[in-house]
Amino acid sequence: MSRELTGKVAFVTGGGSGIGEATSIAFADEGASVVIVDFDLAGAERVAATIVSKGGLAQAIKADVSDDASIGDAISQTIAKFGRLDIAVNNAGIGGDMAPTGDQSVSGWRKVMGVNLDGVFYSMRHEIPAMLKSGGGSIINMASILGAVGFANSAGYVTAKHGVVGLTKNAAIEYATQGIRVNAIGPGFINTPLLSALPADSLAGIASLHPMNRLGQSREVADLVVFLASEKASFITGSYYPVDGGYLAR
Repeated sequence: MSRELTGKVAFVTGGGSGIGEATSIAFADEGASVVIVDFDLAGAERVAATIVSKGGLAQAIKADVSDDASIGDAISQTIAKFGRLDIAVNNAGIGGDMAPTGDQSVSGWRKVMGVNLDGVFYSMRHEIPAMLKSGGGSIINMASILGAVGFANSAGYVTAKHGVVGLTKNAAIEYATQGIRVNAIGPGFINTPLLSALPADSLAGIASLHPMNRLGQSREVADLVVFLASEKASFITGSYYPVDGGYLAR
């Protein structure tokens, strides 16, 4: 193990399960102190306890990414605890209602946009000033394969994830000379709690959409997050990386 993130402080939203959990643990394995942020405090505390049990440093914080003040307070707590911010993974997200665009409710649209797009903006709005004070850093925004293509009956989710990719590119340009790199990741369908409740035949159908004919694993996404957070990715910014078993190649 390289431990190449030793001395770094990482902030992960939606860190209490799925990709966020795998990412938080992967960061800790590489030596980073990790702040695990989730609306589900019990989940965040469970992940933090796992990290601490392995000798790492972690703090769990409850926050609602769709509330600017809530995420701002979480960043303030991070600075108070660890003194700096070097890495941020804006991973929190929800699936939203499934309906054709003409039948999509306004409340369902607003809820998905509030978490999946506004939440990334609010997070970056507080992360960037903190990183500038720390001398720079790396922001990784969790988009989706649906940040590049459409998916029927998912207008809100698809629109939000396209927006995350655009926001990523814009911020990358703005801060490229100030030591902050900003990239986005586009996971395919990953075996997380969001999918685990589906019937077996539905899961098999979703898996078949990928040329590899399987779902991805959270750690497969986390490994790319760790790379983008590290100095090995020092000349990479404004990019969008699918992790999708070939989904977008079709």
